[in-house]
Amino acid sequence: MSNRSIIIMVLVLISATAYLLIKGDGDIDMGGEKHGAEAHHIEEAKKDAAAAAPAAPAAPAAAPAADAKK
Repeated sequence: MSNRSIIIMVLVLISATAYLLIKGDGDIDMGGEKHGAEAHHIEEAKKDAAAAAPAAPAAPAAAPAADAKK
């Protein structure tokens, strides 16, 4: 393959990926770190989600040695 065909293939793949991400209407944020009011709302949502989630069951204290060898 020549260098020109490789460059064309990469550009086609990049443009196809961008098209699918835009048309897929995904909530993709390429803005980096958030500061100010947006960051405050995100932290509140994380706290609310953690409070609403049920507690995870406790793990057993010790696993049998036979299970550890699997």
